[in-house]
Amino acid sequence: MNAPWKPGVQGNRDPFAAFICDDAALDVLRPVVIEMGWQPEKCNKGGLRNAVQSLSISASPNILMVDLSESGDPLNDINALAEVCEPGTVVVAIGQVNDVRLYRDLLASGIHDYLLKPLSPSQVRDALVNAQAVFANPKSHDPAVAKKHISTAVIGTRGGVGASTIATSLAWLFSSDEKSPTALLDLDVHFGTGALALDLEPGRGLTDAIENPGRIDGLFIERAMIRANDHLAILSAEAPMNSPLMTDGAAFIQLEEEFRQAFEMTVIDLPRNMLINFPNLLADVNVVLVVVEMTLASARDAIRILSWLKSNAAHVQPLVIANKVQPGVAEISKADFEASIERKINFTIPYDVKAATNAAKLGQTFADANRSAKAGVAIRDIAKSIMNVGDGEVIDAAIKPKSSLLGKFDLKSMLSGSKKAKEVPAPAQA
Repeated sequence: MNAPWKPGVQGNRDPFAAFICDDAALDVLRPVVIEMGWQPEKCNKGGLRNAVQSLSISASPNILMVDLSESGDPLNDINALAEVCEPGTVVVAIGQVNDVRLYRDLLASGIHDYLLKPLSPSQVRDALVNAQAVFANPKSHDPAVAKKHISTAVIGTRGGVGASTIATSLAWLFSSDEKSPTALLDLDVHFGTGALALDLEPGRGLTDAIENPGRIDGLFIERAMIRANDHLAILSAEAPMNSPLMTDGAAFIQLEEEFRQAFEMTVIDLPRNMLINFPNLLADVNVVLVVVEMTLASARDAIRILSWLKSNAAHVQPLVIANKVQPGVAEISKADFEASIERKINFTIPYDVKAATNAAKLGQTFADANRSAKAGVAIRDIAKSIMNVGDGEVIDAAIKPKSSLLGKFDLKSMLSGSKKAKEVPAPAQA
């Protein structure tokens, strides 16, 4: 409702609408509405219930005046109104209960102002002029006061490499160790484990956002996200398997925009298929963690993902994270892997099945449950490096391209069972 101002939102809406219970209040309101240059026909008879019914099938106005006089539970009824109001609507409530606590609770819920009956023309005029000022004086887009925000996407090259484990651990570390307001967005809509790793129920927030992207605003974020601690909120889902993902991606972009306004850190658990279907998800991402395992298939997919990032998201800083590393057991050596992807592995997380089991039993993130383990220390090092991005540091500047893939690591030869391509001597000069 009374969400941060967004340019262009109000262009296709009616400037004003009202839903008033009694004729006396309507008689005061209509002359002021005419004076403001609006249509008096937009002053409707009927209170909050009529407003909810009407706005559920029509666009919300820029300014909405709604009468709470017939409402038995104003706060809960305002929540119902918020479900049908589009982002950016400024709501002015009127009522006959003179209670400071109710007034404060209504303002906290997103109401712009609360007027007491009986209404007076000057009182109504001042309230509407102040509501107009919200659109005339946008304050959320001043670059000078824009808050620092770091957005990190975590992409696994293969299923099971541990991308979700790392994503949830980073989000927890940002919120608990750094005390940074953090949002965790788990975009595996059907099989996401973000909430599960934090021992939480995912709720319907993400599926509601996908079904109704136009309703996403600051108030929606506050209600839809599940709180994990004082500084961490999560948006996840366990959508039914018989419900295919039907979206153009607008909801995800809008969610990221709202996160930038409400949080200092965003962590996105981004499945590979979502990256393919919705490439705009990385438009405002600062860091991308490419999580790999030391296998041939993972090397192939790391090459493809890094190449895609270079061509389609050149602004991001990629970090390659080797997870579940077991010395002497890897399918590919670290040197061969780095040669194949033409860059160094930034961080290595050792394989620790006992630590993973411990985290699952405790219902905690891996990093929180295993702070003294080598794997937990490695994840904390990753978190600190990402935090440095906020200070303008380029965390990946030292990586330089090596020679070509074919010269160092012949994939076809590997598939046939050979670990290194044999060098063919050059023909002798005549």
